[in-house]
Amino acid sequence: MKHLSVLGSTGSVGENTLKIVRIHPDEFCVDALAVKKNVSRLYEQAVEFRPKMVCVYDGLCDRSWFTKFKKLGTRVVTGDEGLERVSTLSSVRQVICAMAGAAGLKPIFAAVRARKTVAVANKEPLVMAGKLLLEEAAKRKVAVLPIDSEHSALWQCLESQDPHAVKKLILTSSGGPFRRVKGSLAGISPKQALNHPKWKMGPKITIDSATLMNKGLEVIEAVNLFHIEAKKIEVVIHPEAIIHALVEFIDGSHIAHLGVTDMRIPIQYAMSYPKRLANHLPPLDLAKLQALHFEKPDMKRFPCLRLGYEASRIGGTMPSVLNAANEIAVEAFLGGKIGFLDIPKIIERTMMRHCLVRKPGLADILDADLWARQTASEF
Repeated sequence: MKHLSVLGSTGSVGENTLKIVRIHPDEFCVDALAVKKNVSRLYEQAVEFRPKMVCVYDGLCDRSWFTKFKKLGTRVVTGDEGLERVSTLSSVRQVICAMAGAAGLKPIFAAVRARKTVAVANKEPLVMAGKLLLEEAAKRKVAVLPIDSEHSALWQCLESQDPHAVKKLILTSSGGPFRRVKGSLAGISPKQALNHPKWKMGPKITIDSATLMNKGLEVIEAVNLFHIEAKKIEVVIHPEAIIHALVEFIDGSHIAHLGVTDMRIPIQYAMSYPKRLANHLPPLDLAKLQALHFEKPDMKRFPCLRLGYEASRIGGTMPSVLNAANEIAVEAFLGGKIGFLDIPKIIERTMMRHCLVRKPGLADILDADLWARQTASEF
C-alpha cells in the first residue's frame, strides 16, 4: 500500500489521481490533500478518503470548516507552512505535485529533503528550479517522476537505454487552434484562443498551447529531467496526438510512445512505478488511426517556442523569468488588456531586462520570479 499526499487535489490532475485511487484501493491510500482555496470540494474529498491532514493554502474564510474537518478526524493546516507539512507527513511515501504557480516550489523541495518520492505534474518546479531540484533529489537518492504526458513518454522510451546512444529527444505537439490559420494572428481574441480543437483544459494552459509556449516550457523540463542539451531536443507538430514522444538513437533507430490521450495513463504510471496496473480506459485502436501526420513548427509565427529554447540555453534564473512573464502576459491577454501577439513581446522584453544569476539557489529563483512578474506587469 502506497500512502500519498496530493498537492492540488481539486485540479484536473488531482481529481484524476483520486480516480486512480478509487480503481486501485489495495494499492494506494490518501493521507494528505492540499488545495489553494477550493474548500468545499476539498471537504467532499476528505469525506470520501479520510486523510490525516488537509491544507488550504489561501486560508479558510469560515472557521466552521475547521469543525467539519475535525469531525472527520482530519487536521487542517494553511499557508506555506501547511503545504510543507502535508508534503513531509511521516506516513506519506509519495507526493503528487499538481499545484500550479510558485507556491508549489517550496513543498516539493521539502518533500525531497524528507526523502519522499515526488511525481511532478505542474511545470513550474521543473522549469524554474529543475536543475536544483534534481540535484537535491540525487543527493538523497530520491526519485523525481514526470506526470506530464510527453515527459512520461520520454522517460518510458529511455528506460534501460544507454544515454550515450541517444541522439535526439522528440516532443510532439498538437499544434494548438491556429496551426492552419492563414494570415496575421494579431486580431485573435481570447475566445478564439481558448477554443482548442482537441482538449478541454484550464485557460492558462490552453493559451500556452495556442502560443506554443507549452512546448517551450516542456523543452526546459526535458533538459533538466534527462540531462540533455536543448539543441538535442526537437519539437514536432503531430495533430493526432497519438505519439506523445520519440527518442532517436545514434544508429538511426527510433522508439516512440503511443497511447490514447488521457492523463490517467501517465499519472498512474508515476504512481505505480515500477509496476504497471490495469486501467478502465478504452484501448488504442491502431486500425482506426488511418494516418499520422507530422510537420515542423513555425517559430517565426509562434515565437514563444523560440523563447523557451533561448531561456534553456541561457539557464540560471532565466527559465524562472520566462515562466513568470508568460503567466502575467497570458493573464493580461485573457483580461483583454493586450493582444495575442503581445504575449511573446512582453516575455522577450522582460527577459532582455533581467540580470541573470547563473548558479541560483531557491531564494534567487523565487526572487527572479517575483521580479519578472512585476516587470512584465509594468510592460
